[in-house]
Amino acid sequence: MSETEPTADGRDADDDRLEIAVPSDPLAGHPATAYFWGHLAGSGDVSDSGIEVVTNDEESAQVLAAIAGGDLEHDTTTRDYAHDTSITRTEDEYTLSIGGDEGAGSDGAGLLGRSGALGLPVDGRGNYRFGAFSNYDRELLRGLLEGCGTICFKSSSGTVGISFVHDDGALLEFAQELIAECPVDAPYGDLSETSSGGYWFGVDDDAAPEFGTWLYENCEETGLFAPSRRRKLEQSLEQASAYDGDD
Repeated sequence: MSETEPTADGRDADDDRLEIAVPSDPLAGHPATAYFWGHLAGSGDVSDSGIEVVTNDEESAQVLAAIAGGDLEHDTTTRDYAHDTSITRTEDEYTLSIGGDEGAGSDGAGLLGRSGALGLPVDGRGNYRFGAFSNYDRELLRGLLEGCGTICFKSSSGTVGISFVHDDGALLEFAQELIAECPVDAPYGDLSETSSGGYWFGVDDDAAPEFGTWLYENCEETGLFAPSRRRKLEQSLEQASAYDGDD
């Protein structure tokens, strides 16, 4: 993998699309790897046989593939809404799979050049180890939000909602730690159980606009973001700004 040759949509470097700079080592501390592993922790899985990461944003899927290689598949899926299983939604789903030859290094060794899952930033219990990416908290947190978070406009209160949902409560506690350390004041609620058996927490509504703006600030410079998610944030902020409680 070269430093800058892969692009977000797979085009040649001569095209006018933004190039995605990636390190030669997919575990090196770097904005791209922080975004990738954050997204993977939020919406993917690591095992001895392979890696899978899922997104419903095509451009984000192309970025993830540019960072780590692998094969992309597109499908349409219908699933329960995390907070209320009586509600379903249908959406595009892009799955990046890395395993076998797709994830082998130049010496033919397993996943991303490692002999197995334990050579990656996971431990034997399935927990992620993010120490290598500690200097890139914003990209790591953005990946987590796009992997297991939601952004919405709350019509009942005229506010923007940002929340994180996952089956792994420890991962959400880590997300809370990242938020607590970010340069904007963004209080958040305690972990609560979802109706599907997982956990969730939300950033306080009053803090969500500043937190969301900071999270996506200058993201065009690296291309490490899902355009559809940023549009959702911008639309929600616009709706909140125009909200009239009498409407």
